[in-house]
Amino acid sequence: MKSVKYKFLKYLNFDTQSNPESDTNPSTVKQFELAKELERELENLGLKNIKLTDKCYLYATLPSNSDKKLPTVGFIAHMDTAPDTTAVNVKPQIIENYDGKDIILNKQENIILSPKDFPELKKYTGQSLITTDGTTLLGADDKAGIAEIMTALEHLAKHPEIKHGTVKIAFTPDEEIGRGADFFDINFFNADFAYTVDGGEIGELEFENFNAASLNVTIKGRNVHPGTAKNQMINSINVAHEFHSMLPNIKRPEHTTGYEGFYHLMKTEGTVDNTKMSYIIRDHDRQKFEDMKKHVAAVVDLLNKSHNREIISAEIKDTYYNMREKIEPVMHIVEIAKQAMTDAEIKPVIKPIRGGTDGSRLSYMGLPCPNIFTGGHNFHGIYEYIPVNSMIKAVEVIVNIIKNIHNK
Repeated sequence: MKSVKYKFLKYLNFDTQSNPESDTNPSTVKQFELAKELERELENLGLKNIKLTDKCYLYATLPSNSDKKLPTVGFIAHMDTAPDTTAVNVKPQIIENYDGKDIILNKQENIILSPKDFPELKKYTGQSLITTDGTTLLGADDKAGIAEIMTALEHLAKHPEIKHGTVKIAFTPDEEIGRGADFFDINFFNADFAYTVDGGEIGELEFENFNAASLNVTIKGRNVHPGTAKNQMINSINVAHEFHSMLPNIKRPEHTTGYEGFYHLMKTEGTVDNTKMSYIIRDHDRQKFEDMKKHVAAVVDLLNKSHNREIISAEIKDTYYNMREKIEPVMHIVEIAKQAMTDAEIKPVIKPIRGGTDGSRLSYMGLPCPNIFTGGHNFHGIYEYIPVNSMIKAVEVIVNIIKNIHNK
């Protein structure tokens, strides 16, 4: 199982960053380069029904070697890395026997990965860590998940005495820009349930996530020379400030945690004549989520009335919903993962995802899909790192899930 380290390091050589500004599928052609490498590796491992689509979805099947009639389980990871930080020329650093102190990622730029800023580092004292060089993200999200799935498949191929049912594999593009499930072929995948291997630190097991919506606000002002503007000018930028101030300050990301939702202002651009604002709305509770959207509508109505004209409009579009609604009827699949972690001497850490996963959309498409850990920390940025032992344990958990389904 230690080969997971070398697979991960190999996959980091592929720049698979997705692009939210692109209108192609996949959003970047370069994602195909990793897909083709994985296709070749799956063929070498003897998997069947391997299919790489023109949208860059890669599927494969590990046939059952058991006489039992068993449910079909799937494992899913995404090939793209986040657009937040460059992923060109990733140069991972391997920190052997970490001493619990500051790690100099980049001496020239004085970029330091410190337990003062990231206290969880202390938990990995004595272990091997893989970090960035302080100039790019690492890509553990989700190349670690891919490496862990591939290593689990390799382990099963080398140990045919391990009996198992049919196992389905899928590697997807564009998860980081919210399109990972857009062209996922549920019928071809044909699993009873699946797990995304896309979580954070060791032990994470997640089956609930935010309900999510996008909010785009448009404000039309009226520009008049400021010298003669009294009772005539309507400055759309000022109205934008009014709108933003009427959303609860306490419901901003920097003031929330756990199950608390938020309004997050992502972008503002404007002039006196016209201002546009882009938000995301998030909450785990469906009713609170709906109430937040109603609050936006009430604020828009109030501002229009106060200015005696249709000055502001808001477009709200739901993005995804909390997968818990679809997982609760099949909670045994969460119990299978919990037991797999316990068998690997890992304490399951069950917590809500303060975000979304492909698993959320897939669950609503008919494929119940909790999320399990990869072991990574500080995703999407230059301080990203992953303990090697956590990756090894993730492989063990995947294998245990497959074994436990057979032995149940």
